[in-house]
Amino acid sequence: MKPLPNEIILRPRFQLDMVETKENLLKKFETAGYDPFLVKRLDEHVFIKFNAKNNHFWSPQLHLEIDEIDANKCRVYGIFGPNPTLWTFFMFVHFVIATLFIILGIWAYSSASLHKPYSLQLVLMSIIVMMWFVLYFFGRSGKRKGKPQMHEQYSFMMKVLNS
Repeated sequence: MKPLPNEIILRPRFQLDMVETKENLLKKFETAGYDPFLVKRLDEHVFIKFNAKNNHFWSPQLHLEIDEIDANKCRVYGIFGPNPTLWTFFMFVHFVIATLFIILGIWAYSSASLHKPYSLQLVLMSIIVMMWFVLYFFGRSGKRKGKPQMHEQYSFMMKVLNS
């Protein structure tokens, strides 16, 4: 079994080999939901989230996939991640900012090629770079706020698996 590292990285992953049938583990998770956790199962996927009372903007979710190795063994793949809506929003914002940066770069190059002033484009590109840093530190702050809940989810999962 690989332990969860002390340093939580972006979307940390782990895998555990269990000497138990896949169906037994899935049944354990189906019956294991208790405050503050919500456990949902879809086929061999298990999602562990926090209930509305304990959920905040940066609350993570734990996604488990349980694969059968043989009749008495299975492997649990786990990945921590942000709320899918939040993740999609962050990716959309990064895409928009990157697109604007490229457009401004093309505009600046065109202006320079035509011997026209291009300082406005360079200033706007600098502002976009600063926006990327702001998004980066905003994400780091959120990761720090969600880290204790990741450890809670991991402990809950281990408790269920070992029950």
